[in-house]
Amino acid sequence: MKLNTKLTLIGIASLLVVSYFVFYPKIIADPPKDDLNVKPLRAENLMGTQYTEILPVWGNAITKNLVAGVYNTLTLNNPDQTGNTSPDHMVAKINLKKVKKETQALEVILNGPRIWTVDWIEVNSGEIRDFDGLDAYWVMWFYIPKGFKGSESPYQRMEGNRDTHMGIKKGSPAIILDDPEGVSWVMKSMSRVQHPDQKFSELKDLASKLNLPQGWKWRHIVLDRELIFQPDNGKAWITQDDMGNTYDRVGGNFSNYKP
Repeated sequence: MKLNTKLTLIGIASLLVVSYFVFYPKIIADPPKDDLNVKPLRAENLMGTQYTEILPVWGNAITKNLVAGVYNTLTLNNPDQTGNTSPDHMVAKINLKKVKKETQALEVILNGPRIWTVDWIEVNSGEIRDFDGLDAYWVMWFYIPKGFKGSESPYQRMEGNRDTHMGIKKGSPAIILDDPEGVSWVMKSMSRVQHPDQKFSELKDLASKLNLPQGWKWRHIVLDRELIFQPDNGKAWITQDDMGNTYDRVGGNFSNYKP
């Protein structure tokens, strides 16, 4: 009886060991070192042009300590120099299951196409990866808040590790959210993910389409001087509205002034 019990325990232990190695890649995935050899990259004349981000997610699926690598098509996939770095036909062909396997990620998020609402950007870019035909630079790590549900969590404040500087020039439009604490957030990109028919030319009327939480306010202004977004000790704060458009925190250490 003791022998049978011992054999049973050994069998269970063996099964657990086998299960660990079978399921480990699906539970824990380490991010690549795509940020080791970063180089400065500056892009101009971005306002109104299209791009896409691909976000492979790595980390521990049990503890929910997850990090996404943000890969941006900035300046790439653009042989005709039109400013569109993620043509619709290329984005439509991306097989996320294939990308997930190739990147050994827990999940892959396609964040695009999107439209820039800034005029220029300076970023430390890392490795270029080919995502099923669409090239993109590594540009930052985004530590995913526990309980975060992406587009299902609008107006949530999120933190990212980033050394990016961006600017909206004097005379250009700026779309601003003011939250109940008096913090201002300026749109850096318009989304065509949830709403493919959303148009850059119609952003001035966006307020009528938003379901702003209590205490939040929306503004559309033309800047009388250049606004420069900047990180605070390598940190940027981000939020999204319920249309999926993305905003960066401004004011204090996050920009050269608060519009």
